[in-house]
Amino acid sequence: MRTTRRHLLAAPAILPVLAMGGREACAQGTPVRGGTLIYLEQQTYTNLYPPAGGFYPNSGVLNQITDKLTYQNPRTLEIEPWIAESWTVNANATEYVFKLRPGVTFSDGTPVDAAAVAKNYDIYGLGDRALRHPVSEVITNYERSEVVDPLTVRFIFRAPSPGFLQGTSVIGGGLVSLRTLALPFDQLGDATKIIGSGPFTVARQVLGRELVLNVRPDYAWGPAKHPHQGRALLDSIRIIVTGEDSVRIGGLLAGQAHVIRQVQAYDEGRVSSRGFQIFAPSTRGVNNSIAFRPDNPLVADIRVRRALLHATNAQQVVDTLFSPNYPKATSVIASTAQGYVNLSDRLTYDPALAARLLDEAGWTPGPNGIRQKDGVALILTAYESPPQPRNKDTLQLVAQQWERVGVRLNVLAGDLGSRTVDSLDPAKTPVAPAMVGRADPDVIRSNYYPTTRNVLLQMGGVSNRVQSFRDEELNAILEAIAAETDPAKRLALTGDVQRYIIEKAYVIPLFEEPQVFAAAPRVHGFGFEAVGRPSFYGTWLAAR
Repeated sequence: MRTTRRHLLAAPAILPVLAMGGREACAQGTPVRGGTLIYLEQQTYTNLYPPAGGFYPNSGVLNQITDKLTYQNPRTLEIEPWIAESWTVNANATEYVFKLRPGVTFSDGTPVDAAAVAKNYDIYGLGDRALRHPVSEVITNYERSEVVDPLTVRFIFRAPSPGFLQGTSVIGGGLVSLRTLALPFDQLGDATKIIGSGPFTVARQVLGRELVLNVRPDYAWGPAKHPHQGRALLDSIRIIVTGEDSVRIGGLLAGQAHVIRQVQAYDEGRVSSRGFQIFAPSTRGVNNSIAFRPDNPLVADIRVRRALLHATNAQQVVDTLFSPNYPKATSVIASTAQGYVNLSDRLTYDPALAARLLDEAGWTPGPNGIRQKDGVALILTAYESPPQPRNKDTLQLVAQQWERVGVRLNVLAGDLGSRTVDSLDPAKTPVAPAMVGRADPDVIRSNYYPTTRNVLLQMGGVSNRVQSFRDEELNAILEAIAAETDPAKRLALTGDVQRYIIEKAYVIPLFEEPQVFAAAPRVHGFGFEAVGRPSFYGTWLAAR
């Protein structure tokens, strides 16, 4: 493996027209082995420590080079065997025992045995302060591991952790070698240092521009019920970072690429009309939303938050900017998510009600139409989120809607540094876009709990700029979801927390966010895990 920082040519020039040279002949519809797939990604990966895989460009790499203990079937959402052949869970979900498949190795030749799996989860569950490895957001109440024998590992939790089994199937549970785990967090943005047991390995990278993955010829341990078994069918994958939407679409339609991610809604018709494939798997988690930071005095009053909820026309957002692949949100989480409850009757667009609520809160129209109170104008600020589809356009349209009731929303781009720092300061960002995908009720805790993503910016999280805001009632429900072992009660709690978040008007749900990909007609077997992350394990390219 090697890393280089050489500069590439302009994007169109780095995408030579693809040829099938060296591929095995086959009848149409019969899987073909060989060939290189060109995949155009909108953004570069940032860090490949598996618990950092929630960022979709990171997971697009990790899904190809790491395996997980279990596999969540993307159609049924059932948990199925993968590296773990079987498992047992005690009655209160404080002890999990996994029996591992024999013969599995990392690409450096070291075994994927109980000791290696235990070390992975000790770090994911507890973090490593010296190496700056954060705790995984999908693991709660972790205490320790025990190596029972070379192929049996036990995990022990200090309190019930019913979401752990599903957590072993997600991108954050990708298994890496002990050599990788020994590296500090800030070195794990280098893909050549990520040693997994997956169907592909890292061959070379141009940091921030291109990554080449080669097939692992001896791979023989895919998910037990996956329709494809054995080594991956492709010989290699070439991932090219191509930020411009028009370049990705143009490269695909010109035959210079096989698969692209982040197809904008306005391009879907153009792509499909040319006979290309559109894939829009659901992320099955917290919907694309606008979140408030109540620590900021401008949005501390629930009447202001409720006013802005009713001043937001989510249907107009969907109809103006998106396609049927982006359903209007009717709750905090997607309609395909576990525990979803329909709260559309509480999310109505009602600008007259919005105006009344603002009046009641003491915000009166000023000379320029912007409401004022005690000499302060009701002007809010949010940074756009580049990973989210058309987020700048979305926020700007919402800003127009809010302006009609006398509230100004300034939408900032900003560089990565300022955006990251200011997003942790409720005084600077009283409003923020948010979403997260995971096919488990615990996804709500991941988004709102102080020690995880903490999108509301409560005290007790990573931000030291929060003055006083903390909602103990919300946190108690989130903790209960994380610890409830009765499935029916856990789903009921999931409904309770959705109602509570909307009752408090902490967020304005906009739409259910998919991951939208386009692929050439020659691409077959293109797969996704349960929340829309791409998998090229069973993918193959038909002859021209």
